[in-house]
Amino acid sequence: MKELKLIKVLSSQTPQKETRKIIQGENLDVLDLLAKDYTDKVKCIYIDPPYNNGENYTHYDDSVHEEWIVEIKKRLRKLKPLLTPDGSIWISIDDSEVHYLKVAADEIFDRNNFVTTIIWQQRTTRENRKMFSNNHEYILVYAKNKPLFAKSINKLKGNGEQIARYKNPDNDKRGPWQSVSLNVQAGHAVKSQFYELVSPKGKKHNPPKGRCWVYNKEKMNDLIKDGRIWFGLEGNGVPRLKKFLSESELKITPDTLWLGSDVGTNKEAKKHLIKLFPDKEVFDTPKPERLLKRIFDIATNENDLILDAYVGAGSTIAVAHKMKRQYIGIDKGEHIIDYVVERQRLVLKGKSLGILERESDKNEGFEFYKLNNL
Repeated sequence: MKELKLIKVLSSQTPQKETRKIIQGENLDVLDLLAKDYTDKVKCIYIDPPYNNGENYTHYDDSVHEEWIVEIKKRLRKLKPLLTPDGSIWISIDDSEVHYLKVAADEIFDRNNFVTTIIWQQRTTRENRKMFSNNHEYILVYAKNKPLFAKSINKLKGNGEQIARYKNPDNDKRGPWQSVSLNVQAGHAVKSQFYELVSPKGKKHNPPKGRCWVYNKEKMNDLIKDGRIWFGLEGNGVPRLKKFLSESELKITPDTLWLGSDVGTNKEAKKHLIKLFPDKEVFDTPKPERLLKRIFDIATNENDLILDAYVGAGSTIAVAHKMKRQYIGIDKGEHIIDYVVERQRLVLKGKSLGILERESDKNEGFEFYKLNNL
Protein backbone atom coordinates (compact mmCIF):
# COMPACT_ATOMS: atom_id res chain seq x y z
CA MET A 1 0.00 0.00 0.00
CA LYS A 2 1.32 3.42 -0.92
CA GLU A 3 2.25 5.52 2.10
CA LEU A 4 0.00 8.56 2.45
CA LYS A 5 1.68 11.94 2.65
CA LEU A 6 0.94 15.59 1.98
CA ILE A 7 2.50 17.21 -1.06
CA LYS A 8 3.00 20.97 -0.92
CA VAL A 9 1.53 22.56 -4.05
CA LEU A 10 1.68 26.24 -3.16
CA SER A 11 3.38 28.37 -0.52
CA SER A 12 2.76 32.08 -0.04
CA GLN A 13 5.10 33.77 2.45
CA THR A 14 3.95 31.74 5.45
CA PRO A 15 5.98 32.45 8.61
CA GLN A 16 7.98 29.35 9.55
CA LYS A 17 6.53 29.01 13.03
CA GLU A 18 2.90 29.53 12.02
CA THR A 19 0.35 27.07 10.63
CA ARG A 20 -1.81 28.32 7.76
CA LYS A 21 -2.69 25.27 5.71
CA ILE A 22 -5.34 24.36 3.15
CA ILE A 23 -5.32 20.62 2.46
CA GLN A 24 -7.11 18.74 -0.32
CA GLY A 25 -7.82 15.15 0.67
CA GLU A 26 -10.20 12.77 2.43
CA ASN A 27 -10.40 14.21 5.94
CA LEU A 28 -10.10 10.81 7.65
CA ASP A 29 -6.73 10.25 6.00
CA VAL A 30 -5.55 13.82 6.54
CA LEU A 31 -6.48 13.74 10.23
CA ASP A 32 -4.32 10.64 10.67
CA LEU A 33 -1.37 12.51 9.18
CA LEU A 34 -2.01 15.59 11.32
CA ALA A 35 -2.04 13.58 14.54
CA LYS A 36 1.76 13.37 14.60
CA ASP A 37 2.34 17.13 14.76
CA TYR A 38 -0.95 18.57 15.99
CA THR A 39 -2.13 16.40 18.91
CA ASP A 40 -3.13 18.78 21.75
CA LYS A 41 -2.40 21.81 19.52
CA VAL A 42 -5.80 22.92 18.11
CA LYS A 43 -7.68 25.45 20.26
CA CYS A 44 -10.94 25.37 18.31
CA ILE A 45 -12.46 22.96 15.79
CA TYR A 46 -15.44 24.06 13.71
CA ILE A 47 -17.09 21.57 11.37
CA ASP A 48 -20.10 21.89 9.10
CA PRO A 49 -20.58 18.29 7.92
CA PRO A 50 -23.19 17.16 5.37
CA TYR A 51 -26.51 17.21 7.24
CA ASN A 52 -27.90 13.93 5.92
CA ASN A 53 -31.20 15.65 5.18
CA GLY A 54 -31.95 14.00 1.84
CA GLU A 55 -31.09 17.04 -0.28
CA ASN A 56 -28.52 17.34 -3.07
CA TYR A 57 -26.43 20.50 -3.03
CA THR A 58 -24.22 22.03 -5.69
CA HIS A 59 -20.93 20.79 -4.29
CA TYR A 60 -22.01 17.95 -1.98
CA ASP A 61 -24.24 14.89 -2.15
CA ASP A 62 -26.18 15.01 1.11
CA SER A 63 -28.40 11.99 0.41
CA VAL A 64 -29.76 9.95 3.26
CA HIS A 65 -27.68 6.93 4.08
CA GLU A 66 -27.41 4.63 7.08
CA GLU A 67 -23.68 5.18 7.41
CA TRP A 68 -23.93 8.90 8.16
CA ILE A 69 -23.67 8.72 11.94
CA VAL A 70 -20.98 6.03 11.72
CA GLU A 71 -18.88 8.23 9.44
CA ILE A 72 -19.31 11.29 11.66
CA LYS A 73 -18.24 9.31 14.74
CA LYS A 74 -15.08 8.15 12.94
CA ARG A 75 -14.11 11.76 12.36
CA LEU A 76 -15.01 12.98 15.84
CA ARG A 77 -12.76 10.29 17.32
CA LYS A 78 -9.84 11.58 15.23
CA LEU A 79 -10.59 15.22 15.93
CA LYS A 80 -10.78 14.98 19.72
CA PRO A 81 -7.07 14.23 20.37
CA LEU A 82 -6.05 17.28 18.31
CA LEU A 83 -7.73 19.69 20.74
CA THR A 84 -5.73 21.50 23.39
CA PRO A 85 -6.74 20.58 26.96
CA ASP A 86 -8.90 23.74 27.09
CA GLY A 87 -10.03 23.46 23.46
CA SER A 88 -13.55 23.12 22.08
CA ILE A 89 -15.39 21.76 19.04
CA TRP A 90 -18.39 23.48 17.44
CA ILE A 91 -20.57 21.38 15.11
CA SER A 92 -23.22 22.83 12.79
CA ILE A 93 -26.27 20.62 12.24
CA ASP A 94 -30.01 20.85 11.52
CA ASP A 95 -33.15 19.09 12.80
CA SER A 96 -32.65 15.94 10.77
CA GLU A 97 -29.69 14.61 12.76
CA VAL A 98 -29.11 16.93 15.75
CA HIS A 99 -30.41 14.47 18.36
CA TYR A 100 -28.52 11.50 16.97
CA LEU A 101 -25.38 13.61 16.69
CA LYS A 102 -25.75 14.76 20.30
CA VAL A 103 -25.84 11.14 21.51
CA ALA A 104 -22.83 10.24 19.36
CA ALA A 105 -20.82 13.26 20.53
CA ASP A 106 -21.74 12.52 24.17
CA GLU A 107 -20.19 9.10 23.72
CA ILE A 108 -16.94 10.41 22.23
CA PHE A 109 -16.37 13.64 24.17
CA ASP A 110 -18.13 12.48 27.37
CA ARG A 111 -21.52 13.83 28.30
CA ASN A 112 -19.94 15.91 31.06
CA ASN A 113 -18.00 17.87 28.44
CA PHE A 114 -21.13 19.00 26.60
CA VAL A 115 -21.18 22.80 26.86
CA THR A 116 -24.35 24.00 25.14
CA THR A 117 -26.53 24.06 22.02
CA ILE A 118 -26.55 27.29 20.03
CA ILE A 119 -29.72 28.07 18.09
CA TRP A 120 -28.81 30.06 14.98
CA GLN A 121 -31.42 31.90 12.93
CA GLN A 122 -30.08 30.97 9.52
CA ARG A 123 -32.94 32.51 7.58
CA THR A 124 -35.23 35.46 8.28
CA THR A 125 -37.83 34.90 5.55
CA ARG A 126 -40.88 32.66 5.94
CA GLU A 127 -41.23 29.40 3.97
CA ASN A 128 -44.98 29.03 3.28
CA ARG A 129 -44.77 25.88 1.15
CA LYS A 130 -44.04 23.58 4.10
CA MET A 131 -45.88 22.61 7.28
CA PHE A 132 -43.46 24.72 9.33
CA SER A 133 -41.12 27.47 8.23
CA ASN A 134 -37.84 26.12 9.58
CA ASN A 135 -35.71 29.20 10.25
CA HIS A 136 -32.97 27.86 12.49
CA GLU A 137 -30.10 25.43 12.74
CA TYR A 138 -28.02 24.27 15.68
CA ILE A 139 -24.40 24.39 16.75
CA LEU A 140 -23.41 21.73 19.30
CA VAL A 141 -20.54 22.83 21.52
CA TYR A 142 -18.26 20.38 23.33
CA ALA A 143 -15.09 20.91 25.32
CA LYS A 144 -12.21 18.50 25.58
CA ASN A 145 -12.17 19.32 29.31
CA LYS A 146 -15.12 21.46 30.35
CA PRO A 147 -13.62 22.98 33.56
CA LEU A 148 -10.51 24.06 31.64
CA PHE A 149 -12.60 25.43 28.77
CA ALA A 150 -14.68 27.41 31.27
CA LYS A 151 -11.52 29.17 32.44
CA SER A 152 -10.40 30.07 28.93
CA ILE A 153 -13.69 31.13 27.33
CA ASN A 154 -14.00 34.80 26.32
CA LYS A 155 -16.93 37.06 27.00
CA LEU A 156 -18.24 39.21 24.14
CA LYS A 157 -18.01 42.94 23.71
CA GLY A 158 -21.09 44.80 24.88
CA ASN A 159 -23.45 46.04 22.21
CA GLY A 160 -25.52 49.19 21.76
CA GLU A 161 -28.19 47.89 24.12
CA GLN A 162 -25.70 47.59 26.97
CA ILE A 163 -24.15 51.01 26.26
CA ALA A 164 -27.62 52.61 26.24
CA ARG A 165 -28.05 51.64 29.90
CA TYR A 166 -25.39 54.17 30.89
CA LYS A 167 -26.80 57.64 31.67
CA ASN A 168 -25.51 60.78 33.37
CA PRO A 169 -28.43 62.38 35.25
CA ASP A 170 -26.13 64.29 37.64
CA ASN A 171 -23.71 65.49 34.93
CA ASP A 172 -20.80 63.67 36.53
CA LYS A 173 -17.53 64.80 34.93
CA ARG A 174 -16.50 61.14 34.61
CA GLY A 175 -19.25 60.61 32.06
CA PRO A 176 -22.18 58.16 31.70
CA TRP A 177 -22.77 55.56 34.41
CA GLN A 178 -25.26 52.97 35.59
CA SER A 179 -26.04 52.09 39.19
CA VAL A 180 -25.82 48.67 40.85
CA SER A 181 -27.00 47.41 44.23
CA LEU A 182 -24.82 48.01 47.31
CA ASN A 183 -26.28 45.17 49.38
CA VAL A 184 -25.67 41.41 49.12
CA GLN A 185 -26.83 38.27 50.89
CA ALA A 186 -25.52 38.16 54.45
CA GLY A 187 -24.64 34.46 54.54
CA HIS A 188 -20.86 35.01 54.67
CA ALA A 189 -20.82 38.58 55.95
CA VAL A 190 -18.56 39.98 58.69
CA LYS A 191 -19.60 42.36 61.46
CA SER A 192 -18.21 45.45 59.70
CA GLN A 193 -20.74 45.03 56.88
CA PHE A 194 -23.70 45.73 59.17
CA TYR A 195 -24.22 49.41 60.02
CA GLU A 196 -26.54 52.35 59.50
CA LEU A 197 -25.62 54.50 56.52
CA VAL A 198 -26.52 58.19 56.59
CA SER A 199 -26.85 60.01 53.28
CA PRO A 200 -25.41 63.53 52.81
CA LYS A 201 -28.97 64.85 53.28
CA GLY A 202 -29.41 63.02 56.58
CA LYS A 203 -31.56 60.08 55.43
CA LYS A 204 -30.73 56.88 57.35
CA HIS A 205 -30.42 53.58 55.48
CA ASN A 206 -30.01 50.00 56.64
CA PRO A 207 -29.57 46.92 54.43
CA PRO A 208 -32.73 44.81 53.93
CA LYS A 209 -33.32 41.88 56.28
CA GLY A 210 -30.98 38.99 55.55
CA ARG A 211 -28.59 41.21 53.60
CA CYS A 212 -25.58 43.42 54.34
CA TRP A 213 -23.61 46.21 52.71
CA VAL A 214 -21.00 45.27 50.11
CA TYR A 215 -18.38 47.49 51.77
CA ASN A 216 -17.49 48.38 55.35
CA LYS A 217 -18.37 51.82 56.68
CA GLU A 218 -14.95 53.40 56.04
CA LYS A 219 -14.87 52.26 52.42
CA MET A 220 -18.48 53.37 51.88
CA ASN A 221 -17.74 56.88 53.22
CA ASP A 222 -14.73 57.16 50.91
CA LEU A 223 -16.96 56.27 47.94
CA ILE A 224 -19.55 58.84 49.02
CA LYS A 225 -16.87 61.56 49.20
CA ASP A 226 -15.70 60.57 45.72
CA GLY A 227 -19.24 60.92 44.34
CA ARG A 228 -19.54 57.23 43.51
CA ILE A 229 -22.67 56.53 45.56
CA TRP A 230 -26.02 57.55 44.10
CA PHE A 231 -28.86 58.50 46.43
CA GLY A 232 -31.31 59.47 43.71
CA LEU A 233 -32.05 62.88 42.21
CA GLU A 234 -33.44 64.15 45.54
CA GLY A 235 -30.54 62.71 47.55
CA ASN A 236 -32.71 60.50 49.78
CA GLY A 237 -33.02 57.31 47.72
CA VAL A 238 -31.61 53.87 48.54
CA PRO A 239 -27.83 54.10 47.98
CA ARG A 240 -26.44 52.46 44.84
CA LEU A 241 -22.93 52.24 43.41
CA LYS A 242 -22.16 54.21 40.23
CA LYS A 243 -20.29 52.18 37.58
CA PHE A 244 -18.84 54.42 34.89
CA LEU A 245 -18.80 53.50 31.21
CA SER A 246 -15.27 54.92 30.94
CA GLU A 247 -14.07 52.42 33.55
CA SER A 248 -15.98 49.40 32.23
CA GLU A 249 -14.84 46.78 29.72
CA LEU A 250 -18.49 46.07 28.85
CA LYS A 251 -18.11 42.33 28.45
CA ILE A 252 -21.20 40.12 28.32
CA THR A 253 -21.73 36.38 28.68
CA PRO A 254 -22.61 34.80 25.31
CA ASP A 255 -26.21 33.63 25.03
CA THR A 256 -27.47 30.64 23.08
CA LEU A 257 -29.88 32.37 20.68
CA TRP A 258 -27.96 33.89 17.77
CA LEU A 259 -30.13 36.05 15.54
CA GLY A 260 -29.44 36.49 11.87
CA SER A 261 -29.27 40.26 12.38
CA ASP A 262 -26.30 39.74 14.71
CA VAL A 263 -24.32 36.90 13.08
CA GLY A 264 -25.65 36.71 9.52
CA THR A 265 -27.71 34.20 7.54
CA ASN A 266 -27.20 31.69 4.72
CA LYS A 267 -28.58 34.31 2.34
CA GLU A 268 -26.01 36.87 3.47
CA ALA A 269 -23.22 34.33 3.03
CA LYS A 270 -24.41 33.34 -0.46
CA LYS A 271 -24.55 36.97 -1.59
CA HIS A 272 -21.02 37.35 -0.28
CA LEU A 273 -19.83 34.40 -2.39
CA ILE A 274 -21.62 35.67 -5.51
CA LYS A 275 -19.76 38.97 -5.17
CA LEU A 276 -16.47 37.10 -4.77
CA PHE A 277 -17.14 34.66 -7.63
CA PRO A 278 -19.65 36.28 -10.00
CA ASP A 279 -18.91 33.80 -12.80
CA LYS A 280 -19.12 30.60 -10.74
CA GLU A 281 -21.94 28.49 -9.33
CA VAL A 282 -21.64 29.04 -5.57
CA PHE A 283 -22.54 26.92 -2.55
CA ASP A 284 -26.23 26.78 -1.62
CA THR A 285 -25.92 27.03 2.16
CA PRO A 286 -22.58 28.62 3.09
CA LYS A 287 -21.97 29.93 6.59
CA PRO A 288 -21.66 33.71 7.02
CA GLU A 289 -18.37 35.18 8.18
CA ARG A 290 -20.09 36.93 11.09
CA LEU A 291 -21.19 33.56 12.48
CA LEU A 292 -17.63 32.22 12.44
CA LYS A 293 -16.30 35.44 13.97
CA ARG A 294 -18.72 35.06 16.90
CA ILE A 295 -17.47 31.50 17.52
CA PHE A 296 -13.81 32.48 17.34
CA ASP A 297 -14.35 35.55 19.54
CA ILE A 298 -15.67 33.22 22.24
CA ALA A 299 -13.37 30.22 21.85
CA THR A 300 -10.01 31.61 20.69
CA ASN A 301 -7.45 34.38 20.97
CA GLU A 302 -4.93 35.77 18.49
CA ASN A 303 -2.50 33.17 17.14
CA ASP A 304 -4.57 30.20 18.38
CA LEU A 305 -4.94 27.31 15.92
CA ILE A 306 -8.35 26.64 14.32
CA LEU A 307 -9.23 23.53 12.30
CA ASP A 308 -12.11 22.86 9.90
CA ALA A 309 -12.32 19.31 8.49
CA TYR A 310 -15.16 20.21 6.06
CA VAL A 311 -13.88 23.56 4.85
CA GLY A 312 -16.57 23.91 2.15
CA ALA A 313 -16.67 27.47 0.83
CA GLY A 314 -13.75 28.51 3.01
CA SER A 315 -15.51 30.85 5.45
CA THR A 316 -13.74 29.33 8.46
CA ILE A 317 -10.20 29.90 7.28
CA ALA A 318 -10.98 33.27 5.69
CA VAL A 319 -12.24 34.53 9.04
CA ALA A 320 -9.41 32.84 10.94
CA HIS A 321 -6.85 34.61 8.75
CA LYS A 322 -8.51 38.00 9.14
CA MET A 323 -8.66 37.52 12.93
CA LYS A 324 -4.92 36.67 13.04
CA ARG A 325 -5.49 33.04 14.00
CA GLN A 326 -3.56 30.06 12.64
CA TYR A 327 -5.64 27.53 10.73
CA ILE A 328 -5.96 24.21 8.91
CA GLY A 329 -8.77 23.70 6.40
CA ILE A 330 -9.48 20.27 4.88
CA ASP A 331 -11.79 19.11 2.08
CA LYS A 332 -11.60 16.62 -0.77
CA GLY A 333 -13.46 18.21 -3.69
CA GLU A 334 -11.98 20.27 -6.52
CA HIS A 335 -13.89 23.25 -5.13
CA ILE A 336 -11.07 23.61 -2.60
CA ILE A 337 -8.94 24.90 -5.48
CA ASP A 338 -11.58 26.89 -7.33
CA TYR A 339 -13.09 28.52 -4.26
CA VAL A 340 -11.10 28.12 -1.05
CA VAL A 341 -7.59 28.78 -2.37
CA GLU A 342 -8.85 31.63 -4.55
CA ARG A 343 -10.85 33.10 -1.68
CA GLN A 344 -7.78 33.03 0.55
CA ARG A 345 -5.79 34.83 -2.13
CA LEU A 346 -8.44 37.54 -2.08
CA VAL A 347 -8.11 37.73 1.71
CA LEU A 348 -4.38 38.38 1.29
CA LYS A 349 -5.15 41.20 -1.16
CA GLY A 350 -7.66 42.77 1.22
CA LYS A 351 -10.41 42.31 -1.37
CA SER A 352 -12.42 39.49 0.17
CA LEU A 353 -15.44 41.52 1.41
CA GLY A 354 -17.16 40.23 4.56
CA ILE A 355 -15.75 41.06 7.99
CA LEU A 356 -12.54 42.77 9.04
CA GLU A 357 -11.26 43.96 5.70
CA ARG A 358 -7.60 44.87 5.94
CA GLU A 359 -4.50 44.94 3.80
CA SER A 360 -2.16 41.98 4.28
CA ASP A 361 1.34 42.54 5.62
CA LYS A 362 4.60 40.94 4.56
CA ASN A 363 4.20 38.09 7.06
CA GLU A 364 0.83 36.93 5.73
CA GLY A 365 0.46 33.88 3.54
CA PHE A 366 -0.74 30.27 3.44
CA GLU A 367 0.26 26.85 2.16
CA PHE A 368 -1.78 24.51 -0.04
CA TYR A 369 -1.25 20.74 0.14
CA LYS A 370 -2.67 17.73 -1.68
CA LEU A 371 -2.85 14.21 -0.34
CA ASN A 372 -0.71 12.04 -2.63
CA ASN A 373 -3.51 9.52 -3.34
CA LEU A 374 -5.62 12.04 -5.25
